Amino acid sequence: MNVTWELLKLQPQLIDALMANQIEKPTPVQAATIPVLLAGQDVSAKSQTGTGKTLAYMLPALQRVDVSKPEVQVMVLAPTQELAMQIFRVAEIYGEAIGVRSQQLIGGASMQRQVEKLRQHPHVVIGTPGRIHELVKAGKLKLHQIRLVIIDEADQVFNLGSTVEVETLLRGMVRDRQIAFFSATRPQAMVEVESRWMSDPQRVDVTADQQAGKQVKHYFVVCERRDKVDTARRLIRMLKPASALLFINDTDEIANYEAKLSYEGFSVETLYGDADKQRRASTLARFRDGRLQLLVATDVAARGLDIADLPLVVHLDPAMDADHYVHRSGRTGRMGKPGTVVSIVTRNQLFIMDKFRKQLGIDLQEKTMYAGKLWNPGEEQQGSRDFKRDGAPRRGDESGRRSANANANARGGVGRGAGFGSPSARVSEGSGNGAGGASEAGQAAVRGADASSGATAGRRPAAAKPTKSKKALERERKNKGAPKWLKAKRDGEQS
Repeated sequence: MNVTWELLKLQPQLIDALMANQIEKPTPVQAATIPVLLAGQDVSAKSQTGTGKTLAYMLPALQRVDVSKPEVQVMVLAPTQELAMQIFRVAEIYGEAIGVRSQQLIGGASMQRQVEKLRQHPHVVIGTPGRIHELVKAGKLKLHQIRLVIIDEADQVFNLGSTVEVETLLRGMVRDRQIAFFSATRPQAMVEVESRWMSDPQRVDVTADQQAGKQVKHYFVVCERRDKVDTARRLIRMLKPASALLFINDTDEIANYEAKLSYEGFSVETLYGDADKQRRASTLARFRDGRLQLLVATDVAARGLDIADLPLVVHLDPAMDADHYVHRSGRTGRMGKPGTVVSIVTRNQLFIMDKFRKQLGIDLQEKTMYAGKLWNPGEEQQGSRDFKRDGAPRRGDESGRRSANANANARGGVGRGAGFGSPSARVSEGSGNGAGGASEAGQAAVRGADASSGATAGRRPAAAKPTKSKKALERERKNKGAPKWLKAKRDGEQS
C-alpha cells in the first residue's frame, strides 16, 4: 500500500510544510508510528538510524498540542546537547506552521536564560535529562500538564545512567500521560523501563528489508596499530569524500589524530563530550556547511547527529559493540541515500568484525587498498599485473619502438638493433612531433638494419650506467617518501 501524509491524517498545514521541505511521502517508521501516537497509545519504536524517526514522533506530538493552553504539554528527552538542538530545529520548523512554540533546555547553556524563555509559555520543551531534571527540582518547570513524553535514542539515554532522572520526571507527571521510546536498538535496560512505566505499549520494529540503510556499503581494512593514521590518510585520499566522520574510542588519543591528520593537509577538528558547548556548536556548523572535511568524534558526542548527505564514516577504532556500530554507521546513508562505512582494525581485532557480521546480518567485507582502489584480498595481485600491463607509464614512445622493431624484422635486421637504448629508439624518445617522430624512428631502424655488420660493429656502444654503492642505495631507500627536511638532514649527515 502506498501510504501518503493525507492517509496518516496530518493537518494540512503540516503537510504543506513537509512538501515545502521536499518530503513527499512517509518512511516505514513514520507510517507505522504516526497513527499510533495520534491515537494516544504508548509506543516503543525500533528502527535504524537515518530512517526519519524525528519526524515520526514530532509531527503527531505537534498536532496533539492544544495551542489555546499556555502550559508545557510535550517533553522530548535526548542523550546529547547536539541531538537536542537538532530536534529543537525540527520542532521550530513544523511547529511554526500550526502555532506551536518550542524551547530547548540543554546543559552547558545559561540556566537563567532558559528560565526566562520558560516564562514565554512554550508548548514543547526539548532537552537533556540532566538539565530538565535540574529545572524541575528548582521549581522552574512544571510537569503536571505534560501529556506526552518522548525519549529519543532511548537506549543511549539509559546506558548513560539517566534512568533515575528519567523515572523521577515520569513520577512527576499525571498517570495517564503518554510515553514513546525511539531508538535503533532495544537493550534490556530499555525493556525494563517499558514494563514499569508503559501501559500496553505498541511495539514497532522496522525490519531489515524496510531499512533505509541498504544503500550503505560496509568494509574493513587490516593494518598494524602504528599504521592506523597512515591507513586513514590513504583511504580518504583514495575515496575523496566531500566530508567524513571518523570515530575513536579513546578520548586521550583524539588530539593525536587531529594533529597527524592536520599535518597531512586535511581540514580537521574534533568533537567530544568534555568540549566547550560553543566550540562544539561552531565545529558542527562548519562541518555541516562543508568548511570542514574531517570530524574526529567520540560515540557520545556524535550520537544522533544528522549530517545531510554524509558520504563516509570511518571507525578508527572498532565500535565497542554491535549497537554502537549501528549508531556510528547510521550517520551515513540516511533516508535511503548511499554511503560507505570502513573500519580500520588490527589482526587481533578481526573477531569483532565477524561478530558484527553475524549479529547485524550485514555484508561486512574485508578490503585492501592498491592503485587507488579497494580490492578483495588477493585480487590486488591480478590488479597489479593489469596495472603494470595497461596503466603503468613506460619510458619513451612505446608505439614508435614497436614500429621500429617491426620494420627492422621485416628487412631481415636484428630486432635488438631498434631496442631500448639504440640510436633509433633515442630518436623516437627525443621526438616531440607525434606521427612524424615515429616515422623518422622507423626510417632510422631500416637504415640500421641495412647497414653492414662492420658498420654496426664500429658504432660506439651506449655508455653503461654507473653502479651505485650499497650506502647510496640504502640512503635512497630510507629517503623514499620522507619529508624534505628529513632528506636534507640525512644527506647532511652523509656528507
